[in-house]
Amino acid sequence: MGIRVFIFLFGFGITTIGLLYVISYLNLLTIGYNFSEYVNFIIRRPECLNTLWGFLCIVLSLYWKRGDKSELYI
Repeated sequence: MGIRVFIFLFGFGITTIGLLYVISYLNLLTIGYNFSEYVNFIIRRPECLNTLWGFLCIVLSLYWKRGDKSELYI
């Protein structure tokens, strides 16, 4: 169970860092970017991709099967 908690907390931290950048790049909308240009910009930034990697870690830690049981353990 310890490794699952570590992966969950690691994913939470990475997601938080990624969302921090996504929110800070919202300032691009105020200088004339439209929403499609904003989305195009953030999907190409590696620091914004941390949001996806962190979310993937969180989901994997929640749905990771323990042993041969097929239930969800939190």
